[in-house]
Amino acid sequence: MGSVVRSRKIWIGIGLFLLGILIPYWLKPQLLGLDQLLQTMNQKTDGSALMVNAFLVVSINTIISTPQFLSVVMLGDGMADAFNCPGFKTIIPLTVVPLAYVIVNVMTPLNYSFGATDIFLWLSIAVMQKLSKQKLNMGMKLLVFSQLIFGVAWLNQIPFLTSYGFGQGSLSIKIKQVAIQIGFGQVLALYANVLFFIFVASAITLWIYLILYMEKWAISQDLHRAQLEANESRSGREVLHLVHDLKTPLATIEGLVSLMEIRWPDPKMREYCQTIYGSINSMSKMVSEILYEDRKNWCELKELIDYIRASRLSGTNLKVDIELEGEPQSSLYINKIRLTRAIINLIDNALDAIQGRENGRVVLRAKTLQNTVKLEVEDNGYGILANDVKSIWKTGYSTKNHPGVGLAFVQKVAEGHEGSVNIKSEVGQGTKVWITLPLGESQ
Repeated sequence: MGSVVRSRKIWIGIGLFLLGILIPYWLKPQLLGLDQLLQTMNQKTDGSALMVNAFLVVSINTIISTPQFLSVVMLGDGMADAFNCPGFKTIIPLTVVPLAYVIVNVMTPLNYSFGATDIFLWLSIAVMQKLSKQKLNMGMKLLVFSQLIFGVAWLNQIPFLTSYGFGQGSLSIKIKQVAIQIGFGQVLALYANVLFFIFVASAITLWIYLILYMEKWAISQDLHRAQLEANESRSGREVLHLVHDLKTPLATIEGLVSLMEIRWPDPKMREYCQTIYGSINSMSKMVSEILYEDRKNWCELKELIDYIRASRLSGTNLKVDIELEGEPQSSLYINKIRLTRAIINLIDNALDAIQGRENGRVVLRAKTLQNTVKLEVEDNGYGILANDVKSIWKTGYSTKNHPGVGLAFVQKVAEGHEGSVNIKSEVGQGTKVWITLPLGESQ
């Protein structure tokens, strides 16, 4: 049930359904005036006035029908997604559109008939929905379906189709009766057929163009992501080669220090040599962690936080509040270099989010729980739109002029440590991103 409440498509569908019901009520004075005009047409009308009134009737029917048919499309898609049942895409239109006509006929004195035109429209829209494979957004559907509905609505004005269930509403019946009485039946049929084919062909052409455009756009996005991944992979390989080459000078330094220790057996010199040995050992571990993703070592939580502070904030005037909640000596089995880089990516995003904002604040918070540790980066920046939150983890996606690989890397690092990453953001309030990792014996 929660998925139904959270479904944006369902709520849009409900809104459109209500709009489709209320429009005939809002237009009631105009419609009643048109009805009165039609009642006197057979005494004092001509062909031009008939065609104008036919155009008005078709336009009004289009204005009424468009939100109704769009509502069943959105409701059908939303219910199908919420319950994982594609059958709702068929059931909803077959029940909701007739229900809308019943409600409209109760609210207005004019008779709106659910007939062959509506079935033809529903079948056409169902086929277009199936073939488009959800590639069109709401605005595109509105452009296509409004033209399609306007074109198909002209079938209601063709006199000989009345017996087949087309145009059995009171306004359409009156138009056709008057046309036949004044000898304009065939002209009205020709006029309606021409407009039907023009607008239906235009709707289909626009539909095909939009699908091809969206396919081209999707391909370009995939190509962009592939290029970013290739660039990242190439840059990563270059860094790995460079880091690998560091092993040679480290080995040389270690050998020379050994000779110095032997050559000058001075206590102070030995102390210096031991310090150099320690630095060489630390750098060797760092090189190994950079070269091998699965190379991990035990690290205390406080040591990790200090390392992040030194890596990101040392030598800068950037302000990040650090809060350590729980046990600072808690042990993590991690690749410290990669995890630090992931946290720094989050800090960089948070600092970008508070730029130009008064009293902007970024907090790095570490919380130890029973078997896990949470590393949070929180800001009080401008927040992220709900639609963007769903996409920010994809490689190549960015809300800024960035390559869009940072958050994808964060997710990869978290999963590589048997952890997870989550986000919570409110527009105008800020964003919180946290990485959850197993702690101590749980690893």
